[in-house]
Amino acid sequence: MRTPSVAVVMMGFTAYSYAATVASVAWYLRRDRPDLTLPTSLLWAALTYAPWLVVGLMVWLVMRRWGAGWKAADVLTGLMVAVVPLIAALGARIDLTFLHLTPTPDDWIKRIIDRLPVALLLYTATVAVGLAAAQWRKAREAQVSLDHLTRALALARQVQPDDARLLVSTGRSRASVDLRAVEWFASAGNYVVVNWDGREGLVRDTLQALETGLDTRLFARIHRSTLVNLARVEGVQPLSDGSWRLTMQSGAELVVSRTYRDAVLGRLGRAA
Repeated sequence: MRTPSVAVVMMGFTAYSYAATVASVAWYLRRDRPDLTLPTSLLWAALTYAPWLVVGLMVWLVMRRWGAGWKAADVLTGLMVAVVPLIAALGARIDLTFLHLTPTPDDWIKRIIDRLPVALLLYTATVAVGLAAAQWRKAREAQVSLDHLTRALALARQVQPDDARLLVSTGRSRASVDLRAVEWFASAGNYVVVNWDGREGLVRDTLQALETGLDTRLFARIHRSTLVNLARVEGVQPLSDGSWRLTMQSGAELVVSRTYRDAVLGRLGRAA
């Protein structure tokens, strides 16, 4: 069974919350004013809480623009100064209309003040739900990407590459290194540092030039200065900034930058 998207879940939650609120408020209105008909009480409640649907849309648009971080929180906090009193005033106007009253300025002020605490509470709750939904979506997307990477790494370990070797300088001597034993390559100017079996050596070449001769089923660029052997990755851990930490078989840890993360996934997906 396919899991519904975060957007679908939130739309369902919003529809249910609005309908339940309208029904509950309409019931209380009729309890306090028995002369009200059911359609009138439902309309009164529906109009009173309809602006919160607009607020929910506003929160969604802000988070689409600025994400779910501090920037969005700052923007929504600033908007609260105008939105909360405005909705309180709209609610007061609707009350007076259904009560068939001609308000004095004091009546306006009292009713707006009476509605301000509830408006502030609902605004805070709407923003909190929006932030939680955005974080939930971010976590789900990160987990999907991580699952994809984990499956791709498992496939990389099954690859049977050619018995290619690389001549590496190790001090005053040279060693012929099996490419399958290499964990990662790191750029060092006009040289490339080769890491294999806990040892290091140099190849006089650029990382870009070396990359063109490597098996793309096994080696992937995870940073502008790093190429990693996917078959040698022991574990993957997502980081808070959206990057990944790879733990190699030797225990070394490498970071897949956010810039290369999607490119790595895309290439692994095509290879799979």
